[in-house]
Amino acid sequence: MSAGHDGLMDSVYRHQRHIYDLSRRYYLLGRDGLIADLAPPKGGAVLEIGCGTGRNLIAVGKTWPEARLYGVDISEAMLETARKAVANAGMAHRVVLAQGDACAFNAQALFGRSDFERVFISYALSMIPDWEGALRQAARCVAPAGKLDIVDFGQQDNLPRFWKRALFGWLARFHVSPRAELARAINSLAADMGGFPHSRSLYRGYAVRGGLIRI
Repeated sequence: MSAGHDGLMDSVYRHQRHIYDLSRRYYLLGRDGLIADLAPPKGGAVLEIGCGTGRNLIAVGKTWPEARLYGVDISEAMLETARKAVANAGMAHRVVLAQGDACAFNAQALFGRSDFERVFISYALSMIPDWEGALRQAARCVAPAGKLDIVDFGQQDNLPRFWKRALFGWLARFHVSPRAELARAINSLAADMGGFPHSRSLYRGYAVRGGLIRI
């Protein structure tokens, strides 16, 4: 991730974090479907990269009550909100949060473990300058036979052109760039590291789901 990206994210979300979950629920589509499909093994570890306000980890905790939960984010401002949300949800004993660069964090140093049965990234790759580096780092954190799952903005392929122009222009104001090459990058990563890739379009191209299963 580029130098100073932590400061940029703190500046972007220092105030937005207070209304982030309320406002994003209407257009960060596909998150709950990903969570419902995680199906971690009993006692399995789940890591969210770019955990933001903690909203998704709390939802994972409610859906999969036997999972052990971990989250990493580059923004200390967002993590402050996440810690409060996790505590308010009564999950402080189940969730470990840490600050780190999605492209280069040391999972062993931060969490006392180097791999996880489930790793997921929800609407974060589109905000990370070196998103392919973050994707590789995420795959390295997946335990053998574990899964990496991703949901993010798609290319709006089957929606009107004016919609794509308007949406992408608005997203750019928040330093968000939907990744047109996500499926290619997942396939390449699976070939390099060993695994079974998948990707599919959601909601007429509004969002994309992808990931891989490690061998």
